[in-house]
Amino acid sequence: MVVGSSPTARAKTKNMSQLTTYIKESYNELLQKVTWPSWSSLQESSVLVFVASLLIAGVVAAMDKTFGVNSESKWQGVVGFLYDLNNLF
Repeated sequence: MVVGSSPTARAKTKNMSQLTTYIKESYNELLQKVTWPSWSSLQESSVLVFVASLLIAGVVAAMDKTFGVNSESKWQGVVGFLYDLNNLF
């Protein structure tokens, strides 16, 4: 019996060949077909994402403060203040 002549060995060789082909094609596609952003464009996008993240964090913090969300599960903030005023009268 010749090494690699069994159906299992042929299947393994075929799978390895397919994997090798896939890796080579993927590499070539990354080099030739993908359009990568320039360094300045990448920096501009990063700054935009950072500023947007800060704005969203600010909005969420303001909502937390307004609606009284905290770790103690106790109403505070503007809503809690109004609730406390309502209990006084």
